[in-house]
Amino acid sequence: MPARSSSLRSNAGPLNSNPPNAQAPTGATHDHAPAQPSGLRQSYTVSSSYSSTSDFEHDGDEDSGAGPSNDKTVRSVTPNERTGLLSQEYGHGTFTAARTMSPGNASHADSLPGFPFDAPTDTDLDFSPYDSESANGEGPASGKPKHKRKSWKRQISSRITTQKINTSRDLARRHGVKDTPGMYLSYYLPVLVWAREYSWSYFKGDFIAALTVAGMYVPMALSLADNLAHVPAINGLYSFVWNPLVYALLGSCPALIVGPEAAGSLLVGTAVKASVDLGRGGDEDRVLHAKICGIVAGMAGAMVFAAGVARLGFLDSVLSRPFLRGFISAIGVVIAVDQLIPELGLNHLVAKHPGIGHGSSVEKLRFIFGNLDKVHTLTALVAGTSFVVIMVCREIKRRMQPRYPGVAYVPDRFLVVVLTSFLAYWFEWEQKGVAVLGTVEAASHQTFKFRWPFQPSNMQLMRDSMGTSFLIALLGFFESSVAAKSLSGSEPFAGIQLSANRELVALGAANFVGACFMSLPAFGGYGRSKVNKATGGKTPMSSILLSLLTLFTILFLLPYLYYLPKPVLSALISVVAWSLIEECPHDITFFLRLRAWPELALMSIILLSTIFFSLTLGMAIGVGLSLLQVIRNATRPRIQILGRIPGTNRFENAEFFTDSPDRLEFIEGCLIVKIPEPLTFANTGELKARLRRLERYGTNEAHPALPRLRQEDSNKNIIFDVHGVTSMDGSGTQVLEEIVRGYRERGVRVFFSRVPGGKDSEVWKMMKRSGIVDLVGGEGHFVSDVGEALKMTEVEQEE
Repeated sequence: MPARSSSLRSNAGPLNSNPPNAQAPTGATHDHAPAQPSGLRQSYTVSSSYSSTSDFEHDGDEDSGAGPSNDKTVRSVTPNERTGLLSQEYGHGTFTAARTMSPGNASHADSLPGFPFDAPTDTDLDFSPYDSESANGEGPASGKPKHKRKSWKRQISSRITTQKINTSRDLARRHGVKDTPGMYLSYYLPVLVWAREYSWSYFKGDFIAALTVAGMYVPMALSLADNLAHVPAINGLYSFVWNPLVYALLGSCPALIVGPEAAGSLLVGTAVKASVDLGRGGDEDRVLHAKICGIVAGMAGAMVFAAGVARLGFLDSVLSRPFLRGFISAIGVVIAVDQLIPELGLNHLVAKHPGIGHGSSVEKLRFIFGNLDKVHTLTALVAGTSFVVIMVCREIKRRMQPRYPGVAYVPDRFLVVVLTSFLAYWFEWEQKGVAVLGTVEAASHQTFKFRWPFQPSNMQLMRDSMGTSFLIALLGFFESSVAAKSLSGSEPFAGIQLSANRELVALGAANFVGACFMSLPAFGGYGRSKVNKATGGKTPMSSILLSLLTLFTILFLLPYLYYLPKPVLSALISVVAWSLIEECPHDITFFLRLRAWPELALMSIILLSTIFFSLTLGMAIGVGLSLLQVIRNATRPRIQILGRIPGTNRFENAEFFTDSPDRLEFIEGCLIVKIPEPLTFANTGELKARLRRLERYGTNEAHPALPRLRQEDSNKNIIFDVHGVTSMDGSGTQVLEEIVRGYRERGVRVFFSRVPGGKDSEVWKMMKRSGIVDLVGGEGHFVSDVGEALKMTEVEQEE
């Protein structure tokens, strides 16, 4: 490249062209500064060595200001559009340079941009006037700082702490906040917060809420275990003993109530049926079924816990709303069809046709319609009446609750269970063919027997249930996340903040503990959590009281559940199935109004594959299609071709002006490309092809079969606006280097505009190490805005 002239430097200087510590002249303007600069960047003064010409021109020159400064005074510059925002001291009315945010010896490389202090931090220096070593030539008496040797505890702590904790400690020190290990421990153990702040004024509401939830959902737990999971009914109660208790200690949403869900219970039943089909045991092997239940819950809990430790809480945004709605609606249809068989009293016929019980929903419907003449009348009457009564009460409560909030306290389902149990006992329905729950006991005949789910003898069952456990973990976390986000915002304890990662840890630990007693998988449910909050539950104490009430039920009330009719349990499950399906029409109408055909197609595929084939297949197809959609969006480059709005120095995406191309002007011989995202291995695979399409057609929307529409002369200069490239990995850097090398071999001049972070950023360092800086012609080809790059192209053309 030819040597730069002084006129070139004055007209098109590189980024950060102000000399160090220069005061801007009064009234001075910048040709390319925005017409209305941001007020945020003009409100205070900072120390800065970052906005100096030497950042890109005099690397290594001691007089350029690029290295550490020996001046310990606070320097200031007139704020401009590149003034940093990192040195604000809240609450003191001044804005001073801050120290580095990491303990130990500070260096310029480790400090934040704009803070050139190289003095040791407070952790390494001790200026105490009571230091006895000052007589030996150190300390304030001699004017020399005494270097204090770190203890082994501090050395270990400095190695295991993260940058976020270091930053937090620095902020705490600067703002006078006491930084203690207990502060961080209480964040990860919320019980340390709410137990310390708990007031007896909360107890009444928590107890009433726990009593209401227990009356409504403890019978539901029996139904889920017996009818959906095909395990002993007491295993459903275990889920309300251990899981809410553990979650109350670790969970970050005080109002969330953890318990068994219909979808997870149905998936456990799928695993039980699969083990029977594989010959692991029979349909009546209760010990095996309970063991499978514990294994599934344990593996699901372990997966969720591991995801929390690995900080994968962001996964709650991976699967789309259409996927969740389609799958939940499909579960509702499957549950409704499954419950029709016991509600009509056809269980004895299913025993004679083993394939029906393990078949698809379509096969079960065909079986039901073929045996309508064999329906047990009293069983169908009890089930139908219970379903209608519960649905009517549900609708009445929904309509009356805005005016009469007290109706939420009415345990309608509990009353139906008690009344039908009494009627079954009084009129001897069992003798008339109505199935009753019978003796409720553990499969091993030992209540609360501890059984480690991951024993070597269970390895075969663990392999069989791995896929089901993953689906339960995935679906449970999504449902819990939705419920927690809906309930958050009005917690009585300010020290408890909702965190997706801590929710994963809490839910995983709760299921892991419950699995040791072979409980059903349990996650947060929006319905019962809403009931808990509406009836006065404000703190995790309501979950603990729910656990105690369920424990009381297991120890003292199980004999009274003998005459509970199974058709009533099926009716309770059918109400849940109805609630899963009833929101689907609203979503379908919404997507039809938007003409969102891909979303509707995804919902339809999941629903139909689940109904006609199996729940596992529907879930697998849904997850696969959702992940493909995520991968497709993540790997598609979002590069843009920019054009200038006539009469201004503003550049906009040309794709937005395809209908009125006269509203943009394109500079002859220049192609301006904006890259608005980080460059990684995921999104650089098609970057070359997309750039080639921009060169040929000026848009990414043109079909590649078209002949070339832009001449070669239109691409003599390529300007990359990389302000959105906040990071680059090795693969992305390699692709960018190959693109730049290809342009240079063709004689195309390449410029980079608005490199984020300047010379101190990792993006710049990656470009420097990869040779991109040398390929384009040096640091002079890196400028602060597109306008400067355009001026440089004009100057080089004149030369």
